[in-house]
Amino acid sequence: MGEPQRITGHTHLITLLGSPVAHSSSPVTHNLSFEKLGIDTVYLCLEIGADEVGEVVNGLKRTVGWDGSNVTMPCKNAVIPFLDELDPAAELMDAVNVIKNDNGKLKGYNTDGAGFVWGMRQKGVDPADKTVTLIGPGGAGSAVAVQLALDGAKKLNVVGRQGKTFERARDLVPRIVEKTGCDAQLFDIADQDNLRKLIAESDVLVNASNVGMGAGSTESLVPVDYLRPELVVCDTVYFPRETQLILDAKALGCVTVPGLGMMIGQAAEGERIWYDAEMPVDFIVEQLFSE
Repeated sequence: MGEPQRITGHTHLITLLGSPVAHSSSPVTHNLSFEKLGIDTVYLCLEIGADEVGEVVNGLKRTVGWDGSNVTMPCKNAVIPFLDELDPAAELMDAVNVIKNDNGKLKGYNTDGAGFVWGMRQKGVDPADKTVTLIGPGGAGSAVAVQLALDGAKKLNVVGRQGKTFERARDLVPRIVEKTGCDAQLFDIADQDNLRKLIAESDVLVNASNVGMGAGSTESLVPVDYLRPELVVCDTVYFPRETQLILDAKALGCVTVPGLGMMIGQAAEGERIWYDAEMPVDFIVEQLFSE
């Protein structure tokens, strides 16, 4: 890969804003990509709370070479008042995870859902005109639901447990219908007979909950007998690389989309937004995420 990257007075800056951020894989992912692509930029983490985000963003605007940021919790919503424009997904979600600085004009994006759809398309699956059942309307699930609707999904069954995220989904789902025209509805996962029926009528199943996460986990919210070979089965969990749901679906011959695609896809989308650059995805996966 040639000489190690050297920071100079001309080196540009991308930051991660949020807390906690020390565990993030984004710095190593993007810095490796920038080096491979020959982009003179360094990616750094800034540990900040929601109450600090305005001060930090205004400071970054005065930083020579700051091209933008990733944004994580608890700042995804708090940063919005300090931006000039939102893309359709961020506006619907009321949450931002990418900022682009275009000569002092700041635009916010939400690329989590776009990353998920990118992972689907890598497996030859397009959400247009599909009926999708999505389990888990939390942060990841909301982003996925919004992007599926924006990308032309015909019907969207959002399924979750009663609680705070379910109540937030009561607000989001009607907005998805209003803004996109997608036939979206919210259902309680406690009704297992209905869940079986919804999955039977679907082209695509998405687990957007954290069930199945962790080394050795054999948990799945979907019994094997709810699946069928024609169903496309997706997960947003990327550790382990193949969740129990993905393993069950593969055993039946389903097309499967594991969660790593979403993680890599949203990172690649960020680099397209900042620099109109195509992340060397295969190289990044081989270097950082091969088992």
